[in-house]
Amino acid sequence: MKIRLDSRVLGAATALCLVTGCGTDMPTSPTTTPTVSTAPNRATQMDWASSPTGERIVGRSAIEPAYNADSGDLMYLLTPMGAPFPAKSNPNSWSPLYMVVYPPNSTAAGDGHFNCEGVPGNCPDHSGLAAGIATHAQPNVYGADSTAVPGHDHVADPPGKPDFNIAWRVIEVVFTEQGMNDGAVDTRLTTDSQIMAAIDAGDAIPIDLGIAFNCSVVPATLYWRGTPVG
Repeated sequence: MKIRLDSRVLGAATALCLVTGCGTDMPTSPTTTPTVSTAPNRATQMDWASSPTGERIVGRSAIEPAYNADSGDLMYLLTPMGAPFPAKSNPNSWSPLYMVVYPPNSTAAGDGHFNCEGVPGNCPDHSGLAAGIATHAQPNVYGADSTAVPGHDHVADPPGKPDFNIAWRVIEVVFTEQGMNDGAVDTRLTTDSQIMAAIDAGDAIPIDLGIAFNCSVVPATLYWRGTPVG
């Protein structure tokens, strides 16, 4: 899917955060096993099954939840540790992966969880960068403190769809002041059509981070077998 990029923030916000890290860590392809917490018991896993959050480690790979850009259903993305970063492939073949960042006080998650929460939180290899870009691009929406950003979701095309590829181009989606004022920040965007509608309405803007990484879609059972990060 082709997406219109906002040139007003693309250069300034991306360049600033790629150089400074926005005060946080740059995203990386995992090279070592991060600190992990004790895996929850089966009852807790079942409670979280409808709203999983955070990366999990299985062997030498990290897995995180995402949303199917066509249906809005949950799916899971696996990134091998030590995979080339950025992806060594033709940029024309990259698939869009949208990282929708929600501002403080957003009720979009309801009683559930965002795919990644907190800074550095339970996705420490990229949550800080996502939050930092949001606070720099839209400070009147996200504030000045990136650690106050509650979390973000991933939205990507599933296997079998025209835009699917194992190399994913990261496009961050941040809400605007209009989106804050009209309550759009409280609506969860889990499909690419919803993302495009929010952008067309002026409630959000896309920021192409200019980076891509390799990952694949794996079953939910593999995610739940993993050990939580953070």
